[in-house]
Amino acid sequence: MQHRPALDPAVAEVRRAVRAVLAGLPADATVVVALSGGADSLALTAAAAFEAPKLGLRVESVTVDHGLQPGSAEVAARAAAVAAGLGLAARVVAVEVSGAGGPEAAAREARYGALRAAARAAGAFVVLLAHTLDDQAESVLLGLARGSGAASLAGMAPDRVDADGIRWIRPLLAVRRTTTRAACRAAGLDPWDDPHNHEPRFARVRVREAVLPVLERELGPGVAEALARTAEQLREDNAAFAAMIEETIEDIVEHAEAGIAVSVSALAANPPALRHRIIRHVVASEFGTSLSRAQTIEVARLATDWAGQGPVDLPGCSARRVAGRIEFSSGAARPPLSPQ
Repeated sequence: MQHRPALDPAVAEVRRAVRAVLAGLPADATVVVALSGGADSLALTAAAAFEAPKLGLRVESVTVDHGLQPGSAEVAARAAAVAAGLGLAARVVAVEVSGAGGPEAAAREARYGALRAAARAAGAFVVLLAHTLDDQAESVLLGLARGSGAASLAGMAPDRVDADGIRWIRPLLAVRRTTTRAACRAAGLDPWDDPHNHEPRFARVRVREAVLPVLERELGPGVAEALARTAEQLREDNAAFAAMIEETIEDIVEHAEAGIAVSVSALAANPPALRHRIIRHVVASEFGTSLSRAQTIEVARLATDWAGQGPVDLPGCSARRVAGRIEFSSGAARPPLSPQ
């Protein structure tokens, strides 16, 4: 009896992770996989190419050429050629990176816009992203260093749907980067090593190459896994808070002139964590802006520490206490009325 050669453990692990998400998709669906040519996305693409046909799914790879490095077009073409060799329809999309927030943020915005447009063009509602457990750990550490709160510490969502109805899935968030590299070696795939991944001017690179290794050395192995578990637990907490806010918000919020108002007594009765989230949720939903912790606390003081203070200026709006309510208005701040 002839025996098949044993499947490499790294290849098997990546395939299992991809199979778990693809199996939940409707038959005949088209899936876009984001392929940079690096080890993570190459391992993801190879696994998707293997698993999708068995489930009746069609996969297209999309490689975004940011044009930020010499030879980027050749790198993108090479990645697309690898995907084509795996039997996939492969596209390269060139983008112009510009805008505020630094090169990383601008490149990310351009990349996601291109992937979203490519998904629409392909008739796909799912995009697979190749972020790994290591990427998740780095995100949590960066959020911790910036003091960004629980939402940031929750890291990247494994599965989310955006406002355009595109579903972004990260099948490899429980897979280590060493595993994706091993999977590429076992499959005879030669990944591209992005020079920007070793550029110390980027905070994420410093976390990857300096901070995490120090933590692993000083605290023992398993730090990255612990950070990823922390993100998962915080996502659960955030989901619970979001459900509580949705249940609460209809009873304590009402429309006001040029904005929206929240009951002072209801805000004051809630614990700080829920009170602050309600304030941030109201401002984000009504005015499309995010509040810092300091701004959120100043608004909360209108309910919990009222001493006749005037309006609080916020991004895109202002908040003031009026007759038992906190009014959020997009217009110019008006003198506060006498409290009741």
